[in-house]
Amino acid sequence: MSYSSNEPEIYRRAATYVEKILKGTKPSDIPVEQPTKFELVINLKAAKQIGLTILPNVLVRADRGIK
Repeated sequence: MSYSSNEPEIYRRAATYVEKILKGTKPSDIPVEQPTKFELVINLKAAKQIGLTILPNVLVRADRGIK
């Protein structure tokens, strides 16, 4: 299982920072932002190999499952 920030969203936000800097904004004037979108990924294949049963209510909450 992995619970982390959504990588494509982080790259989009980084592009916004680059745009602001290229338009002349000083990096020190740009506020620091925290990720706002997170995803839960469950590796079902690995769970099966180690004999771990993932409960259905956890599977429903997962954004992605690796089979």
